Amino acid sequence: MMNRREAISRVAILLGSTVIGAELFVSGCTNAHTEQIVLSDTQISYLNEVGETILPKTAASDGAKAANVGLFMKTMVADCYSVEERKVFFSGLTELEKASEKAYDKGFISCNAEERKKLLTGLDAEAKEYRKKNDLLQQKEAERQKTSQASGKPNYLKKTVPAHYFAMIKQLTLLGYFTSEAGYKSMGYVQVPGRYDGDVTHHRA
Repeated sequence: MMNRREAISRVAILLGSTVIGAELFVSGCTNAHTEQIVLSDTQISYLNEVGETILPKTAASDGAKAANVGLFMKTMVADCYSVEERKVFFSGLTELEKASEKAYDKGFISCNAEERKKLLTGLDAEAKEYRKKNDLLQQKEAERQKTSQASGKPNYLKKTVPAHYFAMIKQLTLLGYFTSEAGYKSMGYVQVPGRYDGDVTHHRA
C-alpha cells in the first residue's frame, strides 16, 4: 500500500489544501486527549456511505466503502485531530444530516445515489467558499501580527478558524482510500479533478 507521506501528498494535490492531522499521521503518534470520543459502528457505516459517494465503485476499481474509510476516520479523528477539530468533525455529522433533511426531507442514508451526489456536490462548493474566506482572514491576521511585532507588541495572537466539516470528511475519505489496498491498485489512474467529482478513479475525465 502507499506509504503515509505519499498518501498525504496525493490528497494535498487533489484538494489543493493542507491535510488536517498530517504531521501526527506521518509520525504514527497518538494524539492523547483527556476526553476520548470514538465513532460508533453506525457512524462508521454512515461515513462509508458518504465516502462511497465521494469515491464510488466503478467497473475498474473498488470504491471507498471497500476500503472501509469509515473505520480509518475513526482512528484518524481519535489519534490525529485536536480537540477543536474533533468537535467540528462530530458536529459536522449532524450538519450533514440537517442539510439532507433540508434538501430532500430525509436523511442521507435514505437518499438515492443521485440525491447523495447532488447534496455532497453542494457541500463541497460550500466548503471551498468557506476556505477562500478563511484564507483571506489568515492573510489579514498575518499582516496584523507583522504590524504588531513592528510596533513592539510581539505577543499578538492570530485568530484561527477551523476547517469546514465536509473538507475534513473529504480529506479523510481520500486519505483512507489511498492508504488501502483498493487505493493502491488504482493510484496510477487517478486524475486531479478541476471540480468536485465523486468518480476520480479509473478512466474519468
